[in-house]
Amino acid sequence: MGLFSFLTKKKENKEDLDKGLEKTKTSVFSRISKAIIGKSTVDDEVLDNLEEILITSDVGVETTLKIIERIQARVARDKYVGTSELNTILKEEIMGLLQENESGDGTTFDIPADKKPYVIMVVGVNGVGKTTTIGKLAYNFKNAGKKVVLGASDTFRAAAVSQLQIWADRVGVPIVQQGQGADPASVAYDTVKSAVAQDADVVIIDTAGRLHNKVNLMRELTKIKTVMQKVVPDAPHEILLVLDASTGQNAIEQAKQFTAATEVNALALTKLDGTAKGGVVIGISDQFKIPVKYIGVGEGIDHLQVFDRKAFVDSLFE
Repeated sequence: MGLFSFLTKKKENKEDLDKGLEKTKTSVFSRISKAIIGKSTVDDEVLDNLEEILITSDVGVETTLKIIERIQARVARDKYVGTSELNTILKEEIMGLLQENESGDGTTFDIPADKKPYVIMVVGVNGVGKTTTIGKLAYNFKNAGKKVVLGASDTFRAAAVSQLQIWADRVGVPIVQQGQGADPASVAYDTVKSAVAQDADVVIIDTAGRLHNKVNLMRELTKIKTVMQKVVPDAPHEILLVLDASTGQNAIEQAKQFTAATEVNALALTKLDGTAKGGVVIGISDQFKIPVKYIGVGEGIDHLQVFDRKAFVDSLFE
């Protein structure tokens, strides 16, 4: 990609991010402005109001208390902190939390040079935008010059296989599928084997999104991992949990369930454009110590972005 194309894309991403976070910005920061009207310094009342705003914006209780404690420490240290400085301090503390959990370290759809094929196993309940996220990932990796293969290991629902096939056709990437009722591990094995044969760069495996029986889910995901390792010994390199940001605290509960069932090491937050609960990105990253890697900021095929913490926080506080 040339410099002009890169800068144009970066500008478009920024515009999409700003638009996608509009509801969260309007909800959270208009309330913070109201909370400090008539106040010149950050006192206990201001902090109490800030705590309530963050919790009701789905940042989460634990993460909110951590942020408030850090601000209190700065107020105590600096003696006088004006309310005009509150946004700057809050911005710095949120950026710090995201950095601690390595959220937003990437800026492009790239993969480690020594991992080929790079195997991504995607998990998440039905309805969070899992299949759509896989399709958009495939599109972005292909646009970045990568050869991508999809695997339809969500064989529990007939619709899941057909939906992934539609995305494969739309993006123009190969898909390995055996239809509804097939053994998910068998599909994953065939996908990785096919990817190696085709000298593919990226493999994305869809999995069933049911949580009603965690033991069965754990067993199934473990089996998928085990069979893939017969072909690529260190697969999967990424276990990506897809969560719907608009569900707020429910997304946090799903994260608890899936992190207990498998070794999730990356997060994708979808539907940020449709919610004022964008604060959940901060809470989930902090609570589970798992980096947020991708965010969905719109319905378009190019509206899945690599999560850039600086761009995210800057957009929130503009």
